[in-house]
Amino acid sequence: MEGTVAAVVLIALAALLVLRSGMRVVNQVERGVVFRMGKAQPAPRQPGVTFLIPFVDRMRKVNTQVVTMPVPTQEGITKDNVSVKVDAVVYFRVVDPVRAAIEVQDYVFAVGQVAQSSLRSIIGKSDLDDLLSDRERLHEGLALMIDSPAAGWGIHIDRVEIKDVQLPESLKRSMSRQAEAERERRARVITADGEFQAAQQLANASRIMSDTPEAMQLRLLQTVVEVAAEKNSTLVMPFPVELLRYFDKAAQKMTSGEAPVPASQPQAPAPTPAPAPAPAPTTDHSSTPAQLPAAAPAPTPAPAAPPAPASAAAPAAAEIPAPAQFPAPLPAPDPRTPVVEQP
Repeated sequence: MEGTVAAVVLIALAALLVLRSGMRVVNQVERGVVFRMGKAQPAPRQPGVTFLIPFVDRMRKVNTQVVTMPVPTQEGITKDNVSVKVDAVVYFRVVDPVRAAIEVQDYVFAVGQVAQSSLRSIIGKSDLDDLLSDRERLHEGLALMIDSPAAGWGIHIDRVEIKDVQLPESLKRSMSRQAEAERERRARVITADGEFQAAQQLANASRIMSDTPEAMQLRLLQTVVEVAAEKNSTLVMPFPVELLRYFDKAAQKMTSGEAPVPASQPQAPAPTPAPAPAPAPTTDHSSTPAQLPAAAPAPTPAPAAPPAPASAAAPAAAEIPAPAQFPAPLPAPDPRTPVVEQP
């Protein structure tokens, strides 16, 4: 009797050990793929406690969470021959654990390699402007290129995003200069447009003021009031331009000597020319000694002219003739020279 009880106890313990060796726990984020005698079962084991046949079944757990995998930086040449470096990130998850465990050895590594090659391909097919501005379309195309082979592995690509685009330093400087020139062009266009509109309004205002001269006076008084409202000791008054032009023309006439002499002021009389010297008399050298010719009388000075105005001083001085040149005295005759008497 005691032997029977002991045997039953041993059998129960063995059964418990067998059941314990075949019991597995599958987490909520995992699915279990069972291989019975090396053959995969079509239905994966769901989360919870599951039992396997000891020494017959073997289970492999597959994570079904979303995997975030960064794509290493890839260097390539764009369609418009610009060398860039691009990195991205891929979000994917397993939707068919059986195929992910059977069709591919390491689905994470496989997806990473497909993502790198697809990223290089999308760089070569796109322009630089598309990489910088039209990234949504590139994300869709890149996700489609990666999802094509991954669908056969039981992998679903949630999304692919390009993180950063590294440009050469020379290209960055060129783009900054281009952007600066574009901003300057826009500023000039806006300024020119404003000046054009202001000129139109000023032209309309000038036409209105030309029809009503009183408006110009009112505008002048308004400007004076605005200037005087400030706390300053200087008041700026407009000066007529026509008056300046009159003074400019008068100065030009004075410089060229064309200014007329006023009729109210007397003009200086012309100086009287000096009389010519009398001829020397002929003498007889035989009877009288030689005599020197008489000295020429001094020229009679001209009467002093009344003072002329400043405007006519220059022309009067120009009309005074040069003083007369008197002839030199004749030399004394030689007494040894015979003198011929004239009848």
